[in-house]
Amino acid sequence: MNDAKLRYCEHLRRFSDQLIHLQAPIKILDAIKWPRELEQQFFDAGARQLPQVDKAFYDNLPLPFDSLATQKALKSLKQDIQKTLGKDDALGKLLVANVDQYRLVIDMLGHRGTPQFGKLSKALYGSASNKLHGDRHTLRQLGDRLSYIFSLPAAAHMNKQHPKEIDAASAVEHLGSRLGRYFHSDEMRVRLSDGIVSDAAVGGDTVKINSKAMFSKADLNVYEVHEGWVHVGTTLNGRAQPHATWLSVGSPRVAAAQEGLAVLLEMLTLSSTPGRARRISDRVAAVDMAENGADFIEVYRYFRDQNLSKKDSYRVTQRVFRGGMVAGGSCFTKDISYVRGYVENVNFIRSAIASGIPELIPMLFLGKLAIEDIPTLYLAYREGILAGPRYLPPMFDDYSGLYAWFGFATGLGNINLKGVQRHFQRQFRIIPNVEPMFPSVEDTEFDAPAD
Repeated sequence: MNDAKLRYCEHLRRFSDQLIHLQAPIKILDAIKWPRELEQQFFDAGARQLPQVDKAFYDNLPLPFDSLATQKALKSLKQDIQKTLGKDDALGKLLVANVDQYRLVIDMLGHRGTPQFGKLSKALYGSASNKLHGDRHTLRQLGDRLSYIFSLPAAAHMNKQHPKEIDAASAVEHLGSRLGRYFHSDEMRVRLSDGIVSDAAVGGDTVKINSKAMFSKADLNVYEVHEGWVHVGTTLNGRAQPHATWLSVGSPRVAAAQEGLAVLLEMLTLSSTPGRARRISDRVAAVDMAENGADFIEVYRYFRDQNLSKKDSYRVTQRVFRGGMVAGGSCFTKDISYVRGYVENVNFIRSAIASGIPELIPMLFLGKLAIEDIPTLYLAYREGILAGPRYLPPMFDDYSGLYAWFGFATGLGNINLKGVQRHFQRQFRIIPNVEPMFPSVEDTEFDAPAD
């Protein structure tokens, strides 16, 4: 590495470390989380009263950082990056994009419980009314189609095969053993937590398990690949970067790539279940309804009418109204990231294969990144500025099988499914009392997302 490139890498490392330091206390989910007792209060009131969450509620949850001082420091960092690396430097632009995101996040958190919170959330994460890249359909339309598929009678039957019989302590032991083997060169932890609302969550190199929850074997399979291989894995891969250490932390612009990749791993490893897939898909409908003015009770009742349990209906609704207004019109839109990101990851992989550059595929695990960053990051990797990902799931380490799988899937994509269904439905007539499990293509009026 010549002197000029060495100085460049030193600057990149300095700016990366500064960004990591400044963003450390900005914890979005901690700033908008609801206490667990609100759920029981909601049910005790017969699900007829809005949760007691408003602007005053959030004002009583002070942010663990000085907003004005942090904004000033981030602005100064942006100016320093552009002055030192140049406004047109490719990696500098990615750093600046993340700096700008954190400045928006601070603004959003300063408007918790107000209409402005929802507007800024859309600017950061997008909206359920957004269309998929290269396709005419919205995320809400795709979410509705998936929710329908994952709520068919066969799906309900399969969900019964996954009883929650594992206590939290045992879940920690089993998951810790599995992930300890996967992360062979780094220390990571799986621990019990009383401070999370969800059943599992990730913080840096730690997987947190809700101490009050029970789990199925399928749950642990999901957590291993979703929380472990993807979220912890990309954190550790980012930390292993010699210069671009900012790849170890994620601003909202990376949410879709991260969550979509995690869902994709659930599918590729056959870890997910229809119930899990439905919960992910239902989140898009919840966001869309809240964005369009539905209040907490209306969204909750919508899911109850869709035969979701009381607990699941509350949880999916609560996730969306965090930080926003329980009366509707302002909500936390991050939950569209799972479906949106899944489609974007699949189409990225298909496009990399079709374009003859499958070498881009493992770059998805380089760190916390947005998919559109990958060409720039790959070039930096080729120049020796970035290190390759230390931890890769087996199918991404040797991606020949992935190439074959997606190659077949792409090749079959143009087959007339309507005609195929008619062919097999004629054969199925000998089976008594069979109800159609899936709608025909003309009933769904929804084409596969385009590349």
